[in-house]
Amino acid sequence: MKSYGKLAALMISLWLILWGCANAAIILKGKNHSKQYLVDAERITLELEEGREPSADSYPAVTGIFPDDGSGLYDSSNEYIIIEAGGKLYRLEYDDTDDSSENMYLPVLNAIMGAGMLMIGGALLYLGVNIIAPFNKICELPFELAKGGLNRPLEESRHKYFGKFIWGLDMLRQSLEQSEIRRLEQAKAEKTLLLSLSHDIKTPLAAIKLYSSALSKGLYPEKEKQMATAANINSKADEIEGYVAQIIKSSSDDFLSFTADIRTFYLKDIIDRLKYYYDDKLSQLAIDLKVDKYSNCLLSGDPDRLSEVLQNLMENAIKYGDGKYIKVSFGSEEDMRFITVTNSGCSLTDNELPHIFDSFWRGSNTENQPGSGLGLYICRRLMQLMNGDIFAEINDGDMSVTVVCKKA
Repeated sequence: MKSYGKLAALMISLWLILWGCANAAIILKGKNHSKQYLVDAERITLELEEGREPSADSYPAVTGIFPDDGSGLYDSSNEYIIIEAGGKLYRLEYDDTDDSSENMYLPVLNAIMGAGMLMIGGALLYLGVNIIAPFNKICELPFELAKGGLNRPLEESRHKYFGKFIWGLDMLRQSLEQSEIRRLEQAKAEKTLLLSLSHDIKTPLAAIKLYSSALSKGLYPEKEKQMATAANINSKADEIEGYVAQIIKSSSDDFLSFTADIRTFYLKDIIDRLKYYYDDKLSQLAIDLKVDKYSNCLLSGDPDRLSEVLQNLMENAIKYGDGKYIKVSFGSEEDMRFITVTNSGCSLTDNELPHIFDSFWRGSNTENQPGSGLGLYICRRLMQLMNGDIFAEINDGDMSVTVVCKKA
């Protein structure tokens, strides 16, 4: 807001300077020397030579006519000229300024500049109060979200200049809030499960230790008793194995939840969005982006989720390709539409290809690249939610990942 205040002050100052310069220009123009006094001097000379006594009031530029009476013809602080008529010298005092333009234009100029000043000041005030100040408040919201301030709904100002932005931020806030709630619930469930299973494991573990101690001390000399004890140890080991299996199952259960808003949308909207995101970025990276021609059609699914999937594929193509080109191609089969993202320079082996959609799996080509191994796993989950699919293949050193979308 301080920067805006400085900018507003600068604009007003510049307008005031312009206003002052315009006034000065008109006033100076009015002060330009007029040649009217020379014309009046010629007329006065003629009148004097004809024996008449001219009056200064009859001439607009002349302020006084003084004959040489021997008392200081040249002694005057006003502007004057000396004329000769009938063998006698006269001093003609004159005013060579012309303020007619000043009188005509100054009021009009000041009215226009004053109205402009009011308009600029009003516009700056309106922008400051209704746009700049609310935006400064909005700028604090991402920091609040980052610090965990997820409970307070975001309110839009009554002018609704930032309606879509506020709506998007509030959706982000709600999503983060729900994710935090799910995380806490999951952490609580996992901790409860681990505490319960660890308590349950103690009983068979104690029994195993007791049986093992009895066997090591020779408390069961009979072979039948020894076999029965070994069977009991095996049974308790199986019981512990069952508890461990529960822990493994709990850990391997899906930890991510997704939703999709299924509706109809045009393929062109998705491709236009993709090109908007990546035309400039790939141009800066000197990567050639090729988008094949395609026929527009209606698809069924969540356009935002599909855009998310394609962006993930594009980022992978940038990250793991050799930077020569990325190609987006299309195909169709029955009621499905295919969108394929291909990048040059695939270094993934054929043996690794079946695992790329597994969670937390990272290939041999990811050694120096950051990532979690969840990108393609999430893509598969999202496509399944939209009744579609995703698959990958390697052809002639190029990596191609194809999303299968359902036609509307």
